[in-house]
Amino acid sequence: MNFVKNIQRGGFLAGKRTYLVAVAGILSAVGAYLTGDASLTDTLNIIFPLGAICFLRRGMRNEK
Repeated sequence: MNFVKNIQRGGFLAGKRTYLVAVAGILSAVGAYLTGDASLTDTLNIIFPLGAICFLRRGMRNEK
């Protein structure tokens, strides 16, 4: 039963999932730019909001 509670609380990724999703998004945007599927403007329009999500999450964590 302890294993199930650990999964529900996020396990070893608790508090890091937001950062992982943001980094994955940034890497995929850079990859799309490097392969020519996205322009520089499109890439920056993806990267800046994802970076803002990281800063917002960090600010919420520090507020507690």
